[in-house]
Amino acid sequence: MTPLVSLDDVLAFAAPEDGALTTVVPGCFSNGPAALPSEKGFPFGGLLAALCALSMRRGLGLETPLRTLSVQYLSAAVFDAPLAFRPRLLRGGRNVLYASVEADQDGRPTHHATGTYGRDSQTPPLSPLHRPPPSLDSLDAAATIDGPMAPHFARHVEYRFDGGPHILGGNAGKPAVERTWMRMRDGRALDETTLCYLLDALYPPAWTLDPAPVAMTTVDFRIDILADLTPETAPDGWAFFEFAMLDLGLGWTVDEATAWGADGTPLAVARQRRRLLPQRGG
Repeated sequence: MTPLVSLDDVLAFAAPEDGALTTVVPGCFSNGPAALPSEKGFPFGGLLAALCALSMRRGLGLETPLRTLSVQYLSAAVFDAPLAFRPRLLRGGRNVLYASVEADQDGRPTHHATGTYGRDSQTPPLSPLHRPPPSLDSLDAAATIDGPMAPHFARHVEYRFDGGPHILGGNAGKPAVERTWMRMRDGRALDETTLCYLLDALYPPAWTLDPAPVAMTTVDFRIDILADLTPETAPDGWAFFEFAMLDLGLGWTVDEATAWGADGTPLAVARQRRRLLPQRGG
C-alpha cells in the first residue's frame, strides 16, 4: 500500500518562485481504490480544490473569508511531480475581493479556479437549510468505508454513516443519497481548506444505485461557504454531510453536497458536474 503522507506536508507549499507556489501530491491522495496501485487513479479532486483555495489565500495574503470557490479540472494531474499554482488578484475592495489561480505541471494546465471573498455585515439571518443532524454518538462507529474498494484518499478521513454506506447498489430503487459525519482522521479543526477536501471525500452518489457503476471524472466543482467555521459549530473537526445525485444522463452527472454543523447550522453547499467515461468493450 502507498505510504501515508500527512496532509500538512502537501499543504506546505514551497517558497514562491517566479510567482508560483508549488507542492507535490503523493499517491496516498489517489482517487483510485486501495486494492490497486495509486497510479490507477489520479490526485483527488477535493485536495486539488483545497490547494487552489489555499494558494490564493497564501499567495495573495488574503485575510477576508472565502465565500465561493469554483474549480475547473482541465486535465489530470500526476503524482510525485511539482504542481505549480499561480494566484492573481482580479479585483480588490473593502467588502468583496475576486481572485483566480492557474495550476500546471511542467507548463501543462491542470486546473483553473476562481475565489470570491467577502466580509460579513449585520443583516438579519434567515436559513431555510438549518437542520440538526443525527447525534454523532447515536451512529455506529463501524459504519465507515474501508477495504479494497475504498479510495486511497479516504485513509485521511474518519466517517460515521447514517444508514450507509450504500456504495455498489445499496440505494437501488431509492434516491441516490449518502449521509455521514466526517472529519479529518488527524482530528484537525475544520477550516476552509479541510472543508473543501471533505465536500468531495466520498464516491459519486450514482455509485449507490448500481453494483457495477460507470466510471466518471469531475470537470467542474463549486463550493459556497455559508457560515464561519468554528470549534462550536464543528466540535473536534466533525461536520455532517449529505451527498445527493441531482441528475444522470446524456454522458453527465450532477451532484450536490451539503455540510452542517453539530447544531444544525448550514456550513456549505457544493455542486459537482462529472463526465461519464466511455466504457471499453469486453
